Amino acid sequence: MSTPYEPATRTAPQETVGSYPRYADAERAVDYLSDHDFPVERTVIVGRGLEMVEQITGRYTVASAAGRGAATGAVVGALFGWLFGLFGWVAPLIGDLWLALWGALFGAVAGALIGAAFGAAGHAATRGRRDFSSFPGVRAASYDVLADTQVADRAREALQAEGAPGVGNTGHAR
Repeated sequence: MSTPYEPATRTAPQETVGSYPRYADAERAVDYLSDHDFPVERTVIVGRGLEMVEQITGRYTVASAAGRGAATGAVVGALFGWLFGLFGWVAPLIGDLWLALWGALFGAVAGALIGAAFGAAGHAATRGRRDFSSFPGVRAASYDVLADTQVADRAREALQAEGAPGVGNTGHAR
């Protein structure tokens, strides 16, 4: 038996029962099958025509490096201030909340200075070749719903019923 994080190995032959332009459409088709007592454990969603897409999130500058450094420094400073207050290491002198706030302030200042320095050095090291931030992703041209051959006709019929999401562009229209 497989766990939710470890898909079962597919040994049965499968057929495409629906093909959709968006993942949400394929997901809706499988949800529809599930709602109509179809054995969805015998289906898979497959992305076809995969391409890598890098979403650009902004320009990377010394100012953005300083801002990130300040935010990181503020969190670390507040954490240390909170820990000092929690364990009562300086409780007679300064209240817990004030200690956390001062830790955040000093952490932000130190983080901004260090972050700006490292950001400037990193930017200079790349000579501006990559002065933007981004995150990679993968998208597909289409999403196919496949079902085991033994139940594929039943799935197609269910998806083509009145009020069902349809089969998309599979060449199986009836």
